[in-house]
Amino acid sequence: MKNEESSSARMEKIRHSLAHLMAAVIKDKHPKVKLGIGPVIENGFYYDFDFSALDHSPTEEKLPKLENFIRELIKQDLKFERQEIPAEKAREIFKDEPFKLELVEELAAAGEKISVYKSGGFIDLCAGPHVESAKEINPDAFKLTKVAGAYWKGSEKNKMLTRIYGVAFETKEELGAYLRMLEEAEKRDHRKLGKELELFVFSDLVGPGLPLYTPKGAIIRREIQNYSNELRKKIGYQEVHTPQINKAELFKISGHYDKYKENLFKVSSNYTEEEYYLKPMNCPQHTQIFSSQMRSYKELPIRIADFANLYRDEKPGELSGLTRLRAFSQDDGHCFCREDQIEEEFSAILNLINEAMRVYNMSYSIRLSLRDEQNKQNYLGSEEVWQKSQNMMEKLLKEKNIDYIRGEGEAAFYGPKMDLIAKDCLGRNWQLSTIQLDFNMPVRFGLEYIGEDGKKHTPVMIHSALVGSAERFMATLIEHTAGNFPVWISPIQALIIPVGEKYNDYGEKMLSELKSAGIRVEIDKTSETLGKRIRSGKTQKIPYLLVVGEKEKEAGTVAVNFRDKKEQETMAIAQFVELIQKEIREKK
Repeated sequence: MKNEESSSARMEKIRHSLAHLMAAVIKDKHPKVKLGIGPVIENGFYYDFDFSALDHSPTEEKLPKLENFIRELIKQDLKFERQEIPAEKAREIFKDEPFKLELVEELAAAGEKISVYKSGGFIDLCAGPHVESAKEINPDAFKLTKVAGAYWKGSEKNKMLTRIYGVAFETKEELGAYLRMLEEAEKRDHRKLGKELELFVFSDLVGPGLPLYTPKGAIIRREIQNYSNELRKKIGYQEVHTPQINKAELFKISGHYDKYKENLFKVSSNYTEEEYYLKPMNCPQHTQIFSSQMRSYKELPIRIADFANLYRDEKPGELSGLTRLRAFSQDDGHCFCREDQIEEEFSAILNLINEAMRVYNMSYSIRLSLRDEQNKQNYLGSEEVWQKSQNMMEKLLKEKNIDYIRGEGEAAFYGPKMDLIAKDCLGRNWQLSTIQLDFNMPVRFGLEYIGEDGKKHTPVMIHSALVGSAERFMATLIEHTAGNFPVWISPIQALIIPVGEKYNDYGEKMLSELKSAGIRVEIDKTSETLGKRIRSGKTQKIPYLLVVGEKEKEAGTVAVNFRDKKEQETMAIAQFVELIQKEIREKK
């Protein structure tokens, strides 16, 4: 474990130092360029620049040349020297750097130390850490990858800067493996495949972050939701449906209004002055279903699930395909139970999550997401409640012998949670499932049930999602499978291709039989050549292409072309129906 931590710390210094060297090169070549910030990110780094004083800004074609200049600096074995300086001196050093000056003033106002790093003739405002010497950087193990626009401090109200990204590793081999992964990821990009497979579109007239699902895409989205609903029903969840607009008062009581008001879409009425908002989550509404009547301890647990659309006013620059949207749904479940029922409910939901990940063929790790102890004011509830809920959640994981990492500051603002981090076929992590323990919201809404002792008690609320947002999971699934969806979720499960026009009648007969058997099937009777129609079916990634001609018509069979293997197999229609129905039923 120590070696892993040491390696991680070393790579953070290397990546941070490469950002520093990139800024040194840019500033040396173009003194009029203004500097933003250059932090470390996962697997790499970036630096933000203001090139507006020049008549041009860098393009990705110029990045290899910039890399070579950085390598020249590495060869010079530059030292990275840290100094702590007073605000007055910092203002003098960065008097021509408006973005740096802004940061200096913020540090000075907060009473924080101001540090700079010097390497050669370049000096940068930076807290570090950096390598001691540039010779610690492998010149063959980094690459500048892309150029993008980015608002200063991430706010659309600020100036747009130019961000140059890079990646870095300890060895050339690690870099090569990562770049190959990026290349494969680009091929699997759900935005690219979503367009090619005609699954969803975006429209400027509709608005950013608001996807429109085609018939094919709607099938995939519905199958994801149906499967989550099917799993939940196994342990007693019942589906409900709640409105998409709500009075502001609901979110004020839940705490979401104060915490996330800037991310809420406000709705105005022509007939009332009351504040209304599009709902960003389902849990406050679900408390009202529970409180609609007095409950007995015998009724608990009460389990409800909701797949209604949710809305969040995300910043335009942060929207990305289906992974970051303004309109989405969740396989959202809430269980209202007694404290003595928590362990059983936790186990039941965890079993469903395990089953879902097995079906979707994804490995995963577990994170115990806890409160940030340095910023307790950001969370609802008392110290006693947080200690109790966090200890209880950790105890549950330990008792079930679940390996987990601790995520300080990753808790929901109302309680701790167990997050499932799935790993796709390219080794990338996606935070999907979650189980959250909430002692706070039931108190805020005054939820009660009559206990065995005849007295009123407050229930515990368990929030859970099996795969999270259906839309985000759809993006994950597209990239994980490269669009080669398992049969049960494929928009078109089989395509019938008659060899010629005179076999169209037989193809239509098959079409009717397969549809009657519950199979999503289409027929291609176009005048294109057989080879071209087969290639088209494979491009659409349809699991089964069923070719029919004279032999098949006479024998009542079909020539089956499999998506995942080259061999063609002839079988009776009934045999094929049994084959595909079994795959659909077993979700293989």
